[in-house]
Amino acid sequence: MRASDLLCSRPEGLYCPPGDFFIDPVRPVARALITHGHSDHARPGHRAVLATPETLDIMELRCGPDFTGSRQAMRLGETISLNDVKVTFQPAGHVLGSAQICVEHRGMRIVASGDYKRQPDATCAPFIPIPCDVFITEATFGLPVFRHPHPSNEVSRLLKSVEQFPERTHLVGAYALGKAQRVISLLRQAGYDRTIYIHGALAKLCDYYQSRGVKLGDLQPATVEAGGKEDFAGEIVVGPPAAFSDRWARRFPDPVACFASGWMRIRQRAKQRGVELPLIISDHSDWDELTETITETGAGEVWVTHGREEALVRWCELDGIAARPLHLVGYEDEGD
Repeated sequence: MRASDLLCSRPEGLYCPPGDFFIDPVRPVARALITHGHSDHARPGHRAVLATPETLDIMELRCGPDFTGSRQAMRLGETISLNDVKVTFQPAGHVLGSAQICVEHRGMRIVASGDYKRQPDATCAPFIPIPCDVFITEATFGLPVFRHPHPSNEVSRLLKSVEQFPERTHLVGAYALGKAQRVISLLRQAGYDRTIYIHGALAKLCDYYQSRGVKLGDLQPATVEAGGKEDFAGEIVVGPPAAFSDRWARRFPDPVACFASGWMRIRQRAKQRGVELPLIISDHSDWDELTETITETGAGEVWVTHGREEALVRWCELDGIAARPLHLVGYEDEGD
C-alpha cells in the first residue's frame, strides 16, 4: 500500500484512514493518539484519547479531569490493533511520557516521532530508533547552525556564575513541562544539593515528576512574603519564561536573567529577551541528531512536520532519501 493511504494530512492533523484515528490533532476529533503532554500536541476536547499513562496524567494536570470523554493508557513498547492497524508507542526522549507512535498496516510501517531529543536525560526514557519505511520528523532546530553543547557544560556555566555573584539571585527561565524538571535534575547531577526555589506554576508538574521516581531534591516556593529579598541572595530560582516579565521577577535581589533553550544559540534572541546568561539546553534534537536519526531508521521516505522543513528536506534529497514537508499548522516550540 502507499504511505499516503496509511497516514495523510487533514486540517485536524495527521489522519489514519484504515485505523480511523488522528495523531496529535489540533482540533477536537473522535479518537486522538497523543505523543506527549505539551499543549501544542495535547489539546483537550477529543472524544477519546490514547497516550502513555504519564501523558494522560499530565493532560489532566494541565487541562483538568474532563479533558476527554474517555482515555486509554498505552505503555511504552505495547502494541494494540485499531481496525487492523497495529499501533505501538515507543520512547521519544522529549519529556516524561513522550512517545513515538509506530503505525503498521499491510506491510507498511510509518513512525510519527512527535518531538524528540537524543541527549541523555534522567527525567524521561531515552529515544529508541525504530526501523521504518517512512519516518515523520520534527525540524525545530533543522538548520546546520544548531548544534547543541552538552547540557552539563551549560549547567557548569550557571553554577560558576552563582559562585561569582553570591549577592545576586539567578532566575532561570525554563518551560513548565520537561525543561524545568530537566534543568533541576541537571543541577542535582552536577552536585548542587541546596534548596532550589520554584515559581508556583511549576509546583504540580515537579511534584508529579517526583511521584514518578524523578529525583529533584528539595524544592521550595519562590515567595518573598514571609521574608525579604536578601533571603534569595545567591540562590537559584526556576520559573516559566513568561513570569520574568511581570512583578514576580522584581522581588529578587539584582537578578541574573537566565534562559534554558536551544534558541539561546542565537545571540540576538537572547538579547531581545534581556537574557544575561543564555543556557543552550534543548529538549529537541539538533541538526546532527536529526540527520543521524533519519539515517538510523533506514527510512526510504521522510516527512518533515514543523520547524525548518526546507533544509532538512534538502539534506534528505541530497542523501538519496525521498522527502517532503507536511506543512502542518498549530505546533509551536513550547518545549524548546
